[in-house]
Amino acid sequence: MGHSHSHNHSHSHDLNSRNLLISIVLNIIITAAQVVGGLISGSLALLSDALHNFSDVISLIISYVANKLVKRKASLSRTFGYKRAEILAAFINASTLIIVAVLLIIEAIERFKNPQEIESNLVIWLSIIAILGNGFSVLLLKQNAEDNMNMKSAYLHLLTDMMASVAVLVGGLLMKFYQIWWIDSVLTFAIALYLIWMGFDLLKESTKVLMLFTPDDIPVDEIVKEINAFEDIKNVHHIHVWQLNEAEIHFEAHVDFETDITLSEFDDILNEIEDLLYHKFEINHINIQPEFGKCDAKDVIVQD
Repeated sequence: MGHSHSHNHSHSHDLNSRNLLISIVLNIIITAAQVVGGLISGSLALLSDALHNFSDVISLIISYVANKLVKRKASLSRTFGYKRAEILAAFINASTLIIVAVLLIIEAIERFKNPQEIESNLVIWLSIIAILGNGFSVLLLKQNAEDNMNMKSAYLHLLTDMMASVAVLVGGLLMKFYQIWWIDSVLTFAIALYLIWMGFDLLKESTKVLMLFTPDDIPVDEIVKEINAFEDIKNVHHIHVWQLNEAEIHFEAHVDFETDITLSEFDDILNEIEDLLYHKFEINHINIQPEFGKCDAKDVIVQD
């Protein structure tokens, strides 16, 4: 095994947990207020915003649980521990983002055919409360969203919900002063399209990691060329590169040697390969199988 470059993430995870917990409480309050307000006022946009807010609560709870699971130690039955919990949370959250959006589109089309008069004052005040609550949550999660897929999924739920609340506020003002009732459905439809656009990208990224695809920024051809250039190496083959989570990229390969080198000589070459892969390609978990004169497939990628 090569360099295991692991920073101490415990402080970051504790901070994430605290921020997620605050956001969960805020969103439960906002959701309850919007459901009551949406039913009283008759605003579909407000109810759809409440539905999205409820999905926020679920996604934040999933993110919170994943954040806690990641810190659990590995065991004989779970040799990787729960390191993938946050990627799985991101996948679930991205999926729910898209499902909620499709439901909103169906509702918006129905309501557009039959516009209803709406109590706009309630819509305006509740959307302002939601903007403030979600805005605060967005600020709490913003920094960690940049380098953590799980936090990004929670952040996106909250960001889109804040934008949805802004749209609801605009709709409430237009209904109050101009009696444009159909704007409620149009805004709901626009919010839903935005959710799909944001959710799809995250769903694609988390799926790639779960499917063990090679990370986009790892050029396998170049790595092969670099390793094959080593003096004692005949060829490198049977390569696998995958991303375990945000912090770990794994590389494993078979290396065929020109001569029957000693174990200590192999260790020296292994150190050089590890340095190359870590410093040039940021691969931090390396597993090399040395071979000499072994009869096996020498393809770079071997399909079992």
